[in-house]
Amino acid sequence: MPNPLLEPSTLPFEFPDYSAIETPHYLEAIGHGIQIQLLELRAIAHNVDDVTFENTFVAMERSGAMLRRSIMAYWTVFSAHGTDDLREFDPQIQSMVSDHQDAIHLDDALFSRLVSLDATTLSGEDARLVSETLRRFRAAGAELDPTNKAELRALNSQITDLSSEYSAKLLGAMNEAAVHFTDAAELDGLSANELASAADAARKAGHDGGYLLTLVLPTGQPLLQRLTVSATRRRLFEASVNRGQHGENRTLELGAQMASLRSKRAGLLGFATHAEVVLQGATAPDLTAVSQRLVELVVPAVANARAEAAELEKISESSIQPWDWAFYSAAVARERYTLDTAALREYFELDAVITNGVFAAATRLYGITFSERFDLPRYHPQVRIWEVFNEDGTTLGLFLGDYFARPTKAGGAWMNSIRESSSLLGELPVVTNTLNIPAPATDSPALVSLDEVTTLFHEFGHALHGLFSNGVYPSLSGTSVPRDFVEYPSQVNEMWALHPAVLPGYAVHTETGAPLPEGTVQTLEASALWGEGFATTEYLSAAVLDLAWHSLTEGELISDPLAFEEQVLTEAGLIPDLVPSRYRTGYFKHIFDGGYSAGYYSYIWSEVLDADTVQWFTENGGATRENGERFRTELLSRGNTRDPLESYEIFRGRAALIEPLLVRRGLTKGKQA
Repeated sequence: MPNPLLEPSTLPFEFPDYSAIETPHYLEAIGHGIQIQLLELRAIAHNVDDVTFENTFVAMERSGAMLRRSIMAYWTVFSAHGTDDLREFDPQIQSMVSDHQDAIHLDDALFSRLVSLDATTLSGEDARLVSETLRRFRAAGAELDPTNKAELRALNSQITDLSSEYSAKLLGAMNEAAVHFTDAAELDGLSANELASAADAARKAGHDGGYLLTLVLPTGQPLLQRLTVSATRRRLFEASVNRGQHGENRTLELGAQMASLRSKRAGLLGFATHAEVVLQGATAPDLTAVSQRLVELVVPAVANARAEAAELEKISESSIQPWDWAFYSAAVARERYTLDTAALREYFELDAVITNGVFAAATRLYGITFSERFDLPRYHPQVRIWEVFNEDGTTLGLFLGDYFARPTKAGGAWMNSIRESSSLLGELPVVTNTLNIPAPATDSPALVSLDEVTTLFHEFGHALHGLFSNGVYPSLSGTSVPRDFVEYPSQVNEMWALHPAVLPGYAVHTETGAPLPEGTVQTLEASALWGEGFATTEYLSAAVLDLAWHSLTEGELISDPLAFEEQVLTEAGLIPDLVPSRYRTGYFKHIFDGGYSAGYYSYIWSEVLDADTVQWFTENGGATRENGERFRTELLSRGNTRDPLESYEIFRGRAALIEPLLVRRGLTKGKQA
């Protein structure tokens, strides 16, 4: 068959024709795309005309059309439906793309032409494009001598190969760690629908019977809240924390090797650590500022966690174990706040949450509307596609939702782009949200937990950031912002999940149609600080662990990753034996195969902006069109077309304050749980 990726798609939005794309097509199109872009860039570098903004920087933004559409189509399907044949090709594709980036950034002639432009007369987005392009080139080694460039290429290639291997082994470890039970009594506490779903998962995995509990990516498994048998909880917990430690899917040494090579690369680039390299392109001023913020939060967070543990021991009548924490924490919430979060699932049906919650909130705030489309080819039957319209009826873009877990899907939840908004290229955005909600048994409603409701709103916040992008240049569009800013819009969008203007529209009992019992939201708000000690401590553990791996000195190799992990967390004042890290080295996909290396601190850094923004919305009338329009115009639509913190200050009227975050997390005096 002819390769559909070699020419622009004729489908609406130039949507990839996934029904016609075969696995080898990705490799062929990416290879062709790389060669074509290299020729385009060579023409720019050796242009005999005087250097201008248009014939150099703008020409670069126009280059690589085939590569862009091919690699974005590939990345979307590989992470969401990484079949065996795709995984066989992936190391080669990742290596090609890594080598191509080096070929661009280490091209002496191209960089020489870029730096020769006098940009003093440029302003706005044009000036931003110049400064960001030159920053990226320098950070990638453009100013190194030939010998060091050759070494840098070799290091980048090794890191890419290890990252690809880590990804493949982690998927195997996730599937391998799924826990099989033969007796339904072991799963006491689960609903009939959940048991049916677990039985269906067991059959699909090849078991002759029984029940299979698959894992989500973080350490904490949602079912631990409801499983009444401690031995069952322990099996599920230990399967989670031991991922990546055994057999052919062991990942620990791969992570350690990547961290070591990154430190060596940092030295080559003139930095003491990989973390310092990463922070050159961040909104945080430096590594000292990030480390100081984490240290300041650890002491009150751990104090809160220990206080919570004492409360749990009262109700459990024994020393609390990490696998029992979630179960007894839920019990305390039920006793203290008459709150049964497990029972809330009956009010949260997935389609209602999406349509009458996530979409309805966006309509209320931004005037956008959604129409589901069934005419475009999907990469998997579970994918849903909506066209998104502005309030005036004009098309904004496409949104894809891929919500259910499957063995071919990477763990976690994320937003991706198949196509980015760019007025220069005349392209409208096509964005995706991918989650890992357990698929319901046939003919059963897809019920989601309160945490999964929050995740749906969170990921759609990323989607809005991509959909609303209003920039000229693709490299500055949408979510192409510093890593420690990118989580901010998504965290803000979480506020609408329980907002009184939004919640009643989607939270109805799936069988009776009754609304949430009166007082539920007030109870949730009253209980908001309960569990924050645990939640903040497990998050800070992951952020500290990430920075420790990426603060190694040049070429330093950790021989015992688990001992290193234990030492780092204990010396930081954390309590890993009681509150394990949200991610451990063996399954820390964010930092070893997700672009967050030395950047996991971003969530708490962005949450300062988020909490301050929630305060602004609250003080200014909440979910109104006027408020939504201001947030869209001054922040969501801006992407990286200007300094994101400048966008924030223009939106907010001042720099962000940390106090709203401290109150939210229970980290101020008198606010501890």
